[in-house]
Amino acid sequence: MQAPPGGMQPYGGPGGGPMMPGAPGGPMAPGGVSDKTWMMTLLLCLFAGTLGVHRFYVGKIGSGVGMLLTLGGCGIWSLIDIIMIITGKFTDAQGRPLKKE
Repeated sequence: MQAPPGGMQPYGGPGGGPMMPGAPGGPMAPGGVSDKTWMMTLLLCLFAGTLGVHRFYVGKIGSGVGMLLTLGGCGIWSLIDIIMIITGKFTDAQGRPLKKE
């Protein structure tokens, strides 16, 4: 496949840059472990969970704002997040499990 005039590659075509979803090493590359730590996420959730600080930390900005505006869903959302973090089910914004040290 030849590049169209201007040298740009079609979306998903060969030679796509690393920022394209699904490209090797791109933001949506499957697998791997987050660079965010499990313990830091748990501590942030315990001490500032109703403000959504732990969600900002792992890159979940939209739900972090939602938690901030609702005070963690009146605490219920924060409690659910604490349980998910402790059981290892909480992930970062790319869906990767948190790093355990």
